[in-house]
Amino acid sequence: MDAIVKNFPATGLANARPTQQEAEDAVRVLLRWTGDDPSREGLLDTPKRVAAAYRELFSGYDQSPEEILGRTFEEVSGYKDMVLVRDIPFYSHCEHHMVPIIGKAHVAYLPKGRVLGLSKIARLVEVFGRRLQTQEALTAQIADAIQSVLEPRGVAVMIDAEHMCMAMRGVQKQGSTTLTTTFTAEFQDNAAEQARFLTLIRT
Repeated sequence: MDAIVKNFPATGLANARPTQQEAEDAVRVLLRWTGDDPSREGLLDTPKRVAAAYRELFSGYDQSPEEILGRTFEEVSGYKDMVLVRDIPFYSHCEHHMVPIIGKAHVAYLPKGRVLGLSKIARLVEVFGRRLQTQEALTAQIADAIQSVLEPRGVAVMIDAEHMCMAMRGVQKQGSTTLTTTFTAEFQDNAAEQARFLTLIRT
């Protein structure tokens, strides 16, 4: 899949970011818009809780994928075969409706002299997941970051996720999942490597 990938780091957004008070006031407006009363006892602390939750849920804007992937290892005893981390759980939010996307990511690469710490791959998924997303962009961003920073012989990413914007609203089809893939370099050019990746994530 070809995609234009933009990382949208927090740099440059700090001055435009509203204050905590402004965020809480916005939540109060939404509570009133739903038809409820933000001054009633059960909702008094809701704006503060929602603002704190959003700070955590969208913490990916404050993290740099390049920094996470910055440290690599070269002592791999000549290992050149696929490195695959599968079934990485993640939670993200749809940029169209701001409701959850819940799924698993499978990420593989073909090393070219250097390898990543395995936890770095899971952290990378977390960083991009904790931003407003489409599944297509999330898949491409993960692959692009690894390809750009590590410069391996190729990267393969598959994401399998359920979108609450389909399950909770709209067509309301629970249990339907979406699959997206991105392949770069040798994975993109070699159908056998693609097939091996797809087989390994299902074994």
